[in-house]
Amino acid sequence: MPDVGSIMFLVVVGLIIIAFAILFTFVPVMLWISALAAGVKVGIFELVGMRLRRVIPARVVNPLIKAVKAGLDLNTGKLEGHYLAGGNVDRVVNALIAAQRANIELTFERCAAIDLAGRDVLEAVQMSVNPKVIETPFIAGVAMDGIEVKAKARITVRANIDRLVGGAGEDTVIARVGEGIVSTIGSASNHKKVLENPDMISQTVLAKGLDAGTAFEILSIDIADIDIGKNIGAELQTDQAEADKKIAQAKAEERRAMAVAKEQEMKARVEEMRAKVVEAEADVPMALAEALRSGNMGVMDYVNYQNVNADTDMRDSIGKATGDNKKKD
Repeated sequence: MPDVGSIMFLVVVGLIIIAFAILFTFVPVMLWISALAAGVKVGIFELVGMRLRRVIPARVVNPLIKAVKAGLDLNTGKLEGHYLAGGNVDRVVNALIAAQRANIELTFERCAAIDLAGRDVLEAVQMSVNPKVIETPFIAGVAMDGIEVKAKARITVRANIDRLVGGAGEDTVIARVGEGIVSTIGSASNHKKVLENPDMISQTVLAKGLDAGTAFEILSIDIADIDIGKNIGAELQTDQAEADKKIAQAKAEERRAMAVAKEQEMKARVEEMRAKVVEAEADVPMALAEALRSGNMGVMDYVNYQNVNADTDMRDSIGKATGDNKKKD
């Protein structure tokens, strides 16, 4: 049976091991030792405070070690504050180191503001040293002679760190350059001038100061490719002629409809007149009989009237026969 002293010793050793495990888990001792070895003064209680504030100590201490080794004047307070604000501490420190090496004036506050604005501050510093080339899609413009000209441009830009916060992005630059290309092509008297001198486009567009209000400085605009598109002028004339044709057809149909309506109206009038004639003809025998009874008309007059009617009928028959023969011929 083990004695009480041995049991107490084992209990104490176990408690010590548990205490050290908790200490090394809650307190980043190895990180504290690394900071001391690098010459960065970070207190152990300061690391504990980061834990209590739910800050990952390595996200602050490792960038601080990097900054101190690069000769930057930073402290845990600034880095921890940027971390709590939702910033990327490591990227900010890398951007400050890159700016220092390139002799670019950039403060921590400015760098942190750019990072919190959602822009990649390290990429911006790198772009300030090594300009970036933005390639536009084919942009179509129509010259005064109606020929479509398509141009693709390469825009060389450098980041303007002072305008990164609040400045427009790449999409705005591409849109402005596209607008300038369309305007320049449209002002050319014919497409041949554009093809002969494509530099005219880049010079005209570059002179407009399109980088105003953007986060970039345009260094150059080069026409990478140029091509001929459709004959827009001819297509417009064709469309106009087709439209005029449809209008003329509509007006002709309107006139035809009016003529048909007028013809129908005339036929109705003729039928009405025929009805009146038939009605009048029906009264003729009665009038003749009355004239004979009253003595206003003699027998010879009646005979002459019959002869006139017969002669009229004969002429109508001859006229109809002649008309039928002409139709057959």
